[in-house]
Amino acid sequence: MIRIFIDSDACPVKDEVYRVAGRYGLHVFVVSNRMMVVPNSPLVERVVVDAGPDVADDWIAERVSTRDIVITADIPLAARCVEKDAYVLDPKGKLFDADTIGMALAMRNLMTDLRSAGVITSGASGFSKTDRSRFLSALDTIVVKAQKPRPRNLAQ
Repeated sequence: MIRIFIDSDACPVKDEVYRVAGRYGLHVFVVSNRMMVVPNSPLVERVVVDAGPDVADDWIAERVSTRDIVITADIPLAARCVEKDAYVLDPKGKLFDADTIGMALAMRNLMTDLRSAGVITSGASGFSKTDRSRFLSALDTIVVKAQKPRPRNLAQ
């Protein structure tokens, strides 16, 4: 069964995930390091992990498997989940996969290095209605795709 994992501390699309998961009957894990309000539903499970760097990320990465869906804006977590053959979607509807995660990691590392060197960089753009709509569409598409059997990669 396909599961959805939300890296939820700063996730602006939790309500959208709950709606889509409810429509398809998918189990959702809402993972954070603090208590969070979640719907009273047998499909939604709140997971509160210890505080600390990457504790929530580790919890997700240790449990995610092929065809699961992960919602996160955290690029290193996305890379770990892509490596496990999960579908990874950021809150603005961008899909991270084997073809795109390398560039995303490189850009993240470059921007981190620039900020560490004192270079002023522009921050991320705000979250818009268009982003929310793009996310909903992408999540629905991924759920449908995840429900179909995946062809085996013969190169592996």
